[in-house]
Amino acid sequence: MNPIISKSILGAGAIAAFALATFPLAASAGEVHNRVGNQQARINQGVRGGQLTQGEYDRDENHLDRINAQRRADLRANGGSLTGAEKGQLNRELNRNSDRIYFTKHNLNHQPGAPTI
Repeated sequence: MNPIISKSILGAGAIAAFALATFPLAASAGEVHNRVGNQQARINQGVRGGQLTQGEYDRDENHLDRINAQRRADLRANGGSLTGAEKGQLNRELNRNSDRIYFTKHNLNHQPGAPTI
């Protein structure tokens, strides 16, 4: 193999390793944002599939809205980033909310007229 090519491959690998080691901290606020988006998609899918009643939808949506409002307030208070404690708290709330969404999608309540299995 050409020594210039192998040096450039090693250099690119070192830069990539440095970037992965350095930037996850900056991207962790995005992790919470991504989880909020994923949970929103799960709620929407539950409505489309007839798995959520209107009341279940309203409750799940309100919980998610409160978590997202807290995330936005934390970001504003800290110049666009989240502290470790804030990330931990938001992730715990998102974990509980994820369980709540799972339960409401899998209980025996369905939208009127939704197909039953």
